[in-house]
Amino acid sequence: MRLFWKWLLRDIQKDAGLKKEFLAALVSVLDLRGNNFHPLAFINGSPRIGKNVCVGFFSEINAKDAVVDIGDGCDIASFVAINAADSHRRCIGLSSEIDRKPIILEDHVFVGSHAFIGGGTHIGHHSVVGAGTILINGGDIPPYSLIIGNPAVIKPKNFIECMPNKG
Repeated sequence: MRLFWKWLLRDIQKDAGLKKEFLAALVSVLDLRGNNFHPLAFINGSPRIGKNVCVGFFSEINAKDAVVDIGDGCDIASFVAINAADSHRRCIGLSSEIDRKPIILEDHVFVGSHAFIGGGTHIGHHSVVGAGTILINGGDIPPYSLIIGNPAVIKPKNFIECMPNKG
């Protein structure tokens, strides 16, 4: 069986038509909805996503029954979860509803690989969310911030000194 997969992957890499056909079959088998980003990005609900936004493969944006607003020029790396839903209170019997809070990423926010952004988070423009950062109920994060770690640490105005003088 391993030999079959090795052969198939080798042929897919060599043949653009076969690569496209394989990807279409994978999208169909996984029942993925088409989107304007990577075909293996998972978009759920109706998030507002601005212009010139990149969403990497295996990233998830869950806006089902919630507000998720991603501004222009944002770059969301691979394996990122942006999820407005939190069901832990429902699962342990403290609530009968899934808690949903808005998520706002203003313009030109970069989100590093394997980061998680949960509901109740508003990230100001020109900010960077470091790889692996966990933001749950992150509150209002000012523009030009560097957000890193678990639990997240916010370094406001971290990049403002790097901006060219436009005076």
